[in-house]
Amino acid sequence: MRHGLTIRWSLQGVPEGTGDRLRSYVLEESAPRSAGLADLHSEVWQIVDGGFFAGAYVWETAQARTAFLERFRADPSQVSQIIGADPESVSEWDVVALLEGGQVR
Repeated sequence: MRHGLTIRWSLQGVPEGTGDRLRSYVLEESAPRSAGLADLHSEVWQIVDGGFFAGAYVWETAQARTAFLERFRADPSQVSQIIGADPESVSEWDVVALLEGGQVR
């Protein structure tokens, strides 16, 4: 079984250009850093301008998810700095199935 995590921030009332700053941050900093995380199966960054920004992670082990979440909580996120607020929700969840390249895993 794999283990999911979603961290979500509200984008309601943020300054104009925040979405562009988040997109740049993901492409230039966050994605390259995530590529080197042990036991991270996948991460998807989601944005709805004026709605929300979220990172959805799938971890190989519950321990890897827990370790990441502990580091996240101990060190303020660059996303929180860009948005000017802490996440509105942090949700841990279990992966029932993944569909990759037409194969259920």
